Amino acid sequence: MSSPAGLSLTGKEALTHFPSLGTSTNSAQGKAHVKQCDLLKLSRKQKRLCRREPGLAETLRDAIRLGIMECQFQFRSERWNCSLEGRTSLLKRGFKETAFLYAVSSAALTHSLARACSAGRMERCTCDDSPDLENRKAWQWGVCGDNLKYSTKFLKKFLGQKRIGKDLRAKVDIHNTNVGIKAVKNGLKTTCKCHGVSGSCAVRTCWKQLSPFHEIGRLLKLRYDDAVKVFSTTNDAVGHSELASPQRQSHPTKHHASPRATDLVYVEDSPSFCRPSKYSLGTAGRTCSREGNCDSMCCGRGYNTQSRLVTFSCHCQVQWCCYVECQQCMQEEVVYSCKQ
Repeated sequence: MSSPAGLSLTGKEALTHFPSLGTSTNSAQGKAHVKQCDLLKLSRKQKRLCRREPGLAETLRDAIRLGIMECQFQFRSERWNCSLEGRTSLLKRGFKETAFLYAVSSAALTHSLARACSAGRMERCTCDDSPDLENRKAWQWGVCGDNLKYSTKFLKKFLGQKRIGKDLRAKVDIHNTNVGIKAVKNGLKTTCKCHGVSGSCAVRTCWKQLSPFHEIGRLLKLRYDDAVKVFSTTNDAVGHSELASPQRQSHPTKHHASPRATDLVYVEDSPSFCRPSKYSLGTAGRTCSREGNCDSMCCGRGYNTQSRLVTFSCHCQVQWCCYVECQQCMQEEVVYSCKQ
């Protein structure tokens, strides 16, 4: 494994193993995309696919940033805040946090690929090419639907997903990867636009559009909160192992049931993340809300209170013609942070 800030992908795992962002690359034409692919830590097969897809390297970089930023936003008030420190060790385990990383990163890649196609940043795909009349009409009016069909098809090839024997962790990782992809699919919305004289809807065109990624991140965080612990069991009817969880209230007659396709699943309980460990830096020094999460965040150690003066813009007025004039105001702010 590489450093936490740049984790390598393998062909059998999801994009949770964020490839290294590497150094900044210029936007030179020609073979620049090949050089960008070489800067990413990918498997041999993934690197080959990357080189054949101009625009993919930059899309991968966008997906990595999108996944990291959304993860850190969703866990900003939790003990584990999705920091890059400790990610390598975390990904070797089967915690709830590992499940979320697999889901959010596959969702980010699915979302970024579909958007890159519709934005014209990929050479081998364009707008949503579903064979219905509405998409063709939308294209004629200069509107481009997000190409989720191409995105999901390419993603399966890129990640090289296969059912892997009786390996429980492999099954769990693939399941959580698919939860992320499904979350993007379920967020696909039909958007319509009217055309006609004086705003009349004489002609209406509709196209498919992805939800903002924040909505997908929020949905996956809810899935994390309700994640299901699973184990491996043999299905006598088909003769191979599958994921199972303790019985749900909806199946009181069953000893165990298969997790739903939308459930995030995990195989072992998470550490507390209170103290520094190989999984995180702990919570010492983290800011918290006294009325909200200080007791939980600080793990019973208490918190420090500090007052400071902050400057902000106030009494803003729009001046003719084209600028806003503000005064600078100061106010006292109280900051709470977890004790060592």
